[in-house]
Amino acid sequence: MGFLGKKGIIVAVVVVLIGLFFVFDLHHFLTLAELKTRQEAFHQFYLANRLVTLGTYFLLYIVVTALSLPGATVMTLAGGALFGFWSALIVVSFASTIGATLAFLVSRFLLRDWVQGKFGERLKSLNDGIAKEGGFYLFTLRLVPLFPFFVINLVMGLTPMRTWTYYWVSQIGMLAGTAVYVNAGTQLGQIESLGGILSPGLLFSFVLLGVFPLLARKGVDIVQKSRTLKQFVKPKSFDYNIVVLGAGSAGLVSSYIAAAVKSKVALIERDKMGGDCLNTGCVPSKALIRSAKILNYGRRASEFGLRRTDINFDFSEVMERVQQVVTKVEPHDSVERYTDLGVDCIKGEARITSPYTVEVNGRTLTTRNIIVATGATPFVPPIPGLDQVDYLTSDNLWQLRELPKRLVVLGGGPIGCEMTQAFARFGAQVTQVEMAPHIMGREDADVAEFVRERFVTEGVQVLTSHAAKEVVVRGEDKLLVCEHQGERVEIPFDQLLVAVGRRARVAGFGLEDLGVRLNDRGTVDVDPFMRTNIPNIFCAGDVTGPYQFTHTAAHHAWYAAVNALFGDVKKFRVDYRVIPWCTFTDPEVARVGLNEADARAQGIPYEVTRFELEELDRAIAEEETHGWVKVLTVPGKDKILGVTIVGTHAGDLIAEYILAMKHGLGLNKILGTIHPYPTLAEANKMTAGEWKRAHAPEKLLAWVEKYHTWRRGCTGGGSKPVNPC
Repeated sequence: MGFLGKKGIIVAVVVVLIGLFFVFDLHHFLTLAELKTRQEAFHQFYLANRLVTLGTYFLLYIVVTALSLPGATVMTLAGGALFGFWSALIVVSFASTIGATLAFLVSRFLLRDWVQGKFGERLKSLNDGIAKEGGFYLFTLRLVPLFPFFVINLVMGLTPMRTWTYYWVSQIGMLAGTAVYVNAGTQLGQIESLGGILSPGLLFSFVLLGVFPLLARKGVDIVQKSRTLKQFVKPKSFDYNIVVLGAGSAGLVSSYIAAAVKSKVALIERDKMGGDCLNTGCVPSKALIRSAKILNYGRRASEFGLRRTDINFDFSEVMERVQQVVTKVEPHDSVERYTDLGVDCIKGEARITSPYTVEVNGRTLTTRNIIVATGATPFVPPIPGLDQVDYLTSDNLWQLRELPKRLVVLGGGPIGCEMTQAFARFGAQVTQVEMAPHIMGREDADVAEFVRERFVTEGVQVLTSHAAKEVVVRGEDKLLVCEHQGERVEIPFDQLLVAVGRRARVAGFGLEDLGVRLNDRGTVDVDPFMRTNIPNIFCAGDVTGPYQFTHTAAHHAWYAAVNALFGDVKKFRVDYRVIPWCTFTDPEVARVGLNEADARAQGIPYEVTRFELEELDRAIAEEETHGWVKVLTVPGKDKILGVTIVGTHAGDLIAEYILAMKHGLGLNKILGTIHPYPTLAEANKMTAGEWKRAHAPEKLLAWVEKYHTWRRGCTGGGSKPVNPC
């Protein structure tokens, strides 16, 4: 008999057995009600036929488990009620493990080769993990069932785990949980009246059922933590509760929270307090964008009824003003402020030498926990010849004091777009180069095209689908060579700004020596509690991602600090459900949740409601009618799936939708909220009104119209009454 023939027979047997189970309504017997009804009869039969009863029960339990049929839990309770604790525990323990192993083998025989052949590359990391520590993973799942046991049986059969390993780990792992359920069954068996429901033994059994998963999970955490840390020497006492590496957004917030709850915390920064956001990112870029916007308002004077407005400026003075803004914000992130809060601020190069020790300036600090908040650095692609020119990045851009005559911006993401528009408004001849078909690749095509057209109107040359190949220097001339549709394109420049993304700072301070794992994105891999694979080393911010935003770094920091300090009592999973962001072009582009491209890619059905800002009174008064609000909702419902706003102050307007999505408020709630007039925020209410009009109850309104016609004393009803009033 061929291999496929054997598979066919097994499938047929399984299908027939499952079919018979439901055709003959056998699941009716595997309920608590049926158990209590027939308890006495079963008990009497058991007393007269002990071995037959135990053997039949044993085989039936194996079949139910092997076929993944419903009723194993009730059978466990029944075993405790009929056989007593020890007999039931032994029988159920072996029967459940044998049945689970049979389900494991059937899944392996029927599906493993096909699954591994089709998805082998995607499953490589899983297979490697199973090969390395599969037994521990399985033991964890058996103790703390994140998934139903029948799912574990079937899925594990698709992995390379050895059958014997699967059997004995399941036997041991399920024993504690089996004991809890068998004990509950013995207590159920003793109920003779309603009053018995309140018996201490039964109440204790139900308490065990409730708390066992929590206790088991805690036990697993303790075992896993001790296994990981046993190779390191743990100090008898600690200098700090937390040592934080990096004084950017994530590091500052982590330190602030730790100090606020009276723990002892050290914050180590090798360069400047405030990190990239204050010194080279959010703060200076927004200051530069504001100056460029004011300059552009001058050019738009006629739109505001002004004949002419000339604005003279010196670019070096503009850049000095940017630094003044940074200086004004600095006290918020200063050593003095954080020292006053109770944080030990240390300037120096830190190195993590163990999960308990950090070296800095020749000192060794001992700590119970470490938070890595080292941020990210501009990614510079390996373009041949790039090292021949003094290229710019978001790090050194702020040292400029002379406006480049010809600026090439490499990259169409948020940083590239913001700087493209700002420098163009100051008068630079800007060429933006993006290898993808659109700039702003994370946004919908209508948004990307709108921003591109705005750039072109302002004199920017936007080159999409252009892949940078090399930088060539010919005497005084500097050229960026690109490939576009198979042709060579040469773009001359005086300055080149590289803005193609950021790379996490993960090396050079000890993580690699400790074996801290990275993920496929090159960032530090963390669990939902912001822990690395070393359980007392946490991460927050750009160094772990997946969202490299200042506000997300602060969001991470709360979870990292709280879980580091209080995780032995209660841990909190990081919440990524509602993550907003904004690109500060003019007009701004703000987004939260899904856009249309994401929804289509994920196969999520949606409706679109769109409100044009040209219909908004305040936007008209301010000559800021360019843009729109676009809301995605569940079809037929007002539940918000995502929002994109294009327009002036979009980053501020999006806040109402962030709050709504966070707390499950729909468009009807926004429509029912008073918004001051005339404000830009009314756009949110107007959008909700557009949704409401599109979902008006037309049939009900037709009857309402007839009612109003009748109330006026007219006859006939509808739009043409017989006796019009």
